[in-house]
Amino acid sequence: MLPSPPPISPARLHKLVSSQPDPLLALELVTVTSPTTTPHPATLHSLLLRLARRRDHLPHALALLRRLPAPPSPRLLLPLLLAVLRLRRPPDLFLSTFSSLFVSGPNPLPLHPQLFLRLLSTLSSSASHFPSALHLLRLVSSRLPLPAPLVLASHNLLIDAAARSGHIAVSLSLFHRLRSLHVPPDAHTYRILTQSLCRKAQVGTAAKLLDEMLHRGIPADPLAYTTVLNALCRKKQLREAYRLLCLMRGRGVSPDIVHYNTIVVGMCREGRPLDACKIIRDMEDSRCTPNAATYATLVSGLCVSGLYDKAQAYLEDMVVKGFEPHFSVFHSVIKGYCSVGKVEDAVQILSRMLDLGVVPHVESWSSVIRSMCNDEDNIEALVLPLVTGRRHISNTISSRALN
Repeated sequence: MLPSPPPISPARLHKLVSSQPDPLLALELVTVTSPTTTPHPATLHSLLLRLARRRDHLPHALALLRRLPAPPSPRLLLPLLLAVLRLRRPPDLFLSTFSSLFVSGPNPLPLHPQLFLRLLSTLSSSASHFPSALHLLRLVSSRLPLPAPLVLASHNLLIDAAARSGHIAVSLSLFHRLRSLHVPPDAHTYRILTQSLCRKAQVGTAAKLLDEMLHRGIPADPLAYTTVLNALCRKKQLREAYRLLCLMRGRGVSPDIVHYNTIVVGMCREGRPLDACKIIRDMEDSRCTPNAATYATLVSGLCVSGLYDKAQAYLEDMVVKGFEPHFSVFHSVIKGYCSVGKVEDAVQILSRMLDLGVVPHVESWSSVIRSMCNDEDNIEALVLPLVTGRRHISNTISSRALN
């Protein structure tokens, strides 16, 4: 019987192993000195990763892994498995290695949830590795007892990855697979799918998913509703958009200002500002206060449709409620009145603008001046309030500059 080698320090062993270019010889050093020297964990971890970088050395790496004094941590297993993945071999090698460690090998290791999710994330980030991600998900969810939250998180991860790659059919397949595993999808699942379906112009399917979410009692996801409402409006399906808005209210989901504004924009874009006015009344009845963007959109839409008096009324309502309209909102009404020869009304809006300290755009002045020049009989009466207002705004600007 050969005598045991003299003991050396773990630090000396680490230096010898690290300096050995051949990982098999480095492994032999660890094996030979094992009776007298306990290697430092960093030595074993470094050696494991070096062995895993070559396919013919991989069995040695797996054997060494099982000789570790303590169960390997995810911080070690993740780089080890990623090293196997980088071998540029068929993905079966990675999958078989994973299976031998966690599923079918002797004394399978416990699968840490974060390790599993990191592997799925890495695989799904590459188009060439995405099929391996699907295979890994099916393998783990069918062979290992996973808690429901982990099943949901892993499926959501791949549903999102498939959707971002444009593979909506794969996302829907994974969505239905969740049901077969008796794990209910959550609001995040529905949001991913509805956004992806809307990007693919499958708005009807997205709306059905939202209906299903409401039926299942899943808490409302405002972003998902906004996405579907916006997509319906862009496809000019305003009736369906309004139906979805009413459905939300009918099932106890309170639409917020973003949902209402989405419909208002859609109505005005399609030349239906009077229907947008009804939406604003609905907002007020539902105790959702219109904001500056709501009024600005509505005033602009009314002007485009030639409803300048109604636009002026909403502009004044906007001011009364404490909003400070942008000069472009005033300009829409001024330009509209000038285009139909209502110069007195245009001057009234411009004067109101000056009274509020809002600086008119040069085009607003140009529109009014051109219209005034066409009404020589009343030019003096029209100019007077503008001169007064001009002085007022000059004083206001000077005061602000001094402060």
